[in-house]
Amino acid sequence: MATGNILKLGIPAGSLQDATIELFRRSGFTITVEKRSYFPSIDDEEIECMLIRAQEMARYVENGVLDAGLTGHDWIEETGADVEEVAELRFSKVSRRPVRWVLCVPENSPVQTVEDLRGKRIATEAVGLTKRYLARHGVDAIVEFSWGATEVKPPKLADAIVEVTETGSSLRANNLRIVDEILQSTTRFIANKKALTDPWKVKKINDIVIMLKATMAAEGMVAMMMNVPKARLEEILKIIPALQKPTVAPLSDPDWLDVTTIINQDMARTLIPQLKAAGARGIIEYAITKIID
Repeated sequence: MATGNILKLGIPAGSLQDATIELFRRSGFTITVEKRSYFPSIDDEEIECMLIRAQEMARYVENGVLDAGLTGHDWIEETGADVEEVAELRFSKVSRRPVRWVLCVPENSPVQTVEDLRGKRIATEAVGLTKRYLARHGVDAIVEFSWGATEVKPPKLADAIVEVTETGSSLRANNLRIVDEILQSTTRFIANKKALTDPWKVKKINDIVIMLKATMAAEGMVAMMMNVPKARLEEILKIIPALQKPTVAPLSDPDWLDVTTIINQDMARTLIPQLKAAGARGIIEYAITKIID
């Protein structure tokens, strides 16, 4: 480990752990987790990693145990931690969609709105979020912390639950019906406010964020390069849905041009035949790993 500047970085343990480590890997950082160790190694001697549950991350970043970390916006709201949200990173354990905190009841429950839960019992891991939600609606209900398996608690142990969902499959499997959506959440890169007064840490954090966001921006995108007859250039440019504008460069043959562009990968299968029919030749599709604005 280097003896100079060190950034103490929290990696979320649990459901986000594998997705976070994979994102860092594709961004150029190799994180290795040993069994029964909460201190993963990383191939950057200026970073010291620690595995922390996403639910606790904001609190440890706020009090300076960590300089920075990744956690959900939901857990920042739940804990009320005073941290700086440096960047939004739209990834989760399953997809790139935000996760949702929802109020649910059994399918056969008479409850139709949150107002119907006055005096009832609600189980949830997000007690603070739930209490604030109920207060906004003027509903007085009993909110109990759930230690897990929240979906199985209604109707015997609770009248309703507030639970996080990404696809809704677990809710449906447990015959639960969504009454209302409380919050949408995405992953955030957060930093300790005191750490952000240190120019070295600010640069290190920003450098990491640039790489993470560049990797995410490249997801599902490919580059295409082709030779285009100069006489057919305008026609071919109308076909290409470029990320910004295609790059057009001369070739040694004055009648031909090189055209390079970036497109959504799922468009390539229909676009390539169109380009060939329009006169493009030497069409090459290749993967890209990062896009930096």
